[in-house]
Amino acid sequence: MAGKSRELPRPFTMPWGRGEIVEEVTAVGEWHEPSIQLLRYEDGSESIRFCHYDHRGRFQRSPLMVNRALLTQLGRALASSPRLRAHLGRLLAPRTRAPKRR
Repeated sequence: MAGKSRELPRPFTMPWGRGEIVEEVTAVGEWHEPSIQLLRYEDGSESIRFCHYDHRGRFQRSPLMVNRALLTQLGRALASSPRLRAHLGRLLAPRTRAPKRR
């Protein structure tokens, strides 16, 4: 089951910068709604935020924990978020060679 659809883009502010959430995928779990967000800062740089909301839609400031079912939901939701999917693909991309050790 997909999570709540929130308006995009929408603003965010961090101590180190501000910008907009430009893509977001969510899932609905028993206790919370995990979310993966693509953040675009005012300078054009992008970051990914893993977070969650309670079932009332309030942002939560605690660790994000997801089980297999929620990971599956988030994975399916990524089909509609091409830039976010591309960024996350870097997590699984094979390395061409191991870094040199000194």
